[in-house]
Amino acid sequence: MIAERLKYRAYHQIYADHFFWRTYDGSEVDLVEEREGKLFGYEFKWNEKKKKRKSPQAWADYEKSSYEEINRKNLKNFIIKP
Repeated sequence: MIAERLKYRAYHQIYADHFFWRTYDGSEVDLVEEREGKLFGYEFKWNEKKKKRKSPQAWADYEKSSYEEINRKNLKNFIIKP
């Protein structure tokens, strides 16, 4: 999913730094894009039927940040949306 997202961003000339985010207590965000002065956090779950998680509390403390869970149902929007 990350590789497809990177290809999508390159094709559409969306410039962003990308990171993995993790705290000492084990909270994590699979992909962080820093662009337009904001942080966009993405958590990848293939099985959309599993209980949806909220963003880690430490992540929610960042100003100008968002969090989205990417799964089978919304993957196409993540890698194809304009």
